[in-house]
Amino acid sequence: MTEATFRLACVQVNASDDMAANIAAAEGFARAAASAGATLIAFPENVAFMAPDGKGVRAAARPEDSHPALARFRALARELKVWFLVGSLGISGVTDEAGTDDGRIANRSFVIDATGAVVARYDKIHMFDVQLAGGESYRESETFRPGGRAALVATPFGCLGLTICYDLRFPYLYRALAKAGAELIAVPAAFTRTTGTAHWHTLLRARAIETGAYIFAPAQCGTHPRGRQTYGHALIVNPWGEVIADGGEEPGFVIADIDLAMVARVRAQIPSLAHDREVEPPARLSI
Repeated sequence: MTEATFRLACVQVNASDDMAANIAAAEGFARAAASAGATLIAFPENVAFMAPDGKGVRAAARPEDSHPALARFRALARELKVWFLVGSLGISGVTDEAGTDDGRIANRSFVIDATGAVVARYDKIHMFDVQLAGGESYRESETFRPGGRAALVATPFGCLGLTICYDLRFPYLYRALAKAGAELIAVPAAFTRTTGTAHWHTLLRARAIETGAYIFAPAQCGTHPRGRQTYGHALIVNPWGEVIADGGEEPGFVIADIDLAMVARVRAQIPSLAHDREVEPPARLSI
């Protein structure tokens, strides 16, 4: 049975290459959020480990059944009797449809219920392969095997769609999730400070407006190993596109009361999800 209203928390961390310390920090914020009444608590992308290069990320990855962060968060969910969205962990031993392991890992989200069971998984689809101004460069596809399937899970808090970070720039994924029933969509992230300053708030508000869904985005913040900087500003955005919680730039958590009835109200006012039309693509012009 779906809860009409509930309290949602987004955790913001400054993860390093010390996995044990990262897990402990995330756990501390989760305990505080649960004490504040949160029953769904979301962690950011790479919550357990941030390394300066792909080699370090691959070395720290573990198979799902032996990953210390996943085991700890499952135990914590049982203890606190809350649900967790584990933004992402590096999972090794992943293969393609032919069973081939090319050495790359999965950037995988997990949804954990209040008994500690993993009830959903999602592998990040879109890889952040970019060259920013000033020499800032990222090649996620060298480290991570991209996923190929969108994920939606039924929870006591409504239908939850799963995405990760760079997925935010691909609105078709969010529309597909919303049209499949998503009332809440998670965007755990480690957005760079450069792109976050320019686009973070705008993109998250746009995805909420386009889908008529709650969008929540736990985030990495601060300076990480070898000077990598992430933007912070963990956000919770309501279906009208209003920011109802903003985590600023420091580690901690934000919390907000969620009213699922607002999803239905907004979608009734502007039923754009029902107004899609098939369109012939334009002919490419030669210049």
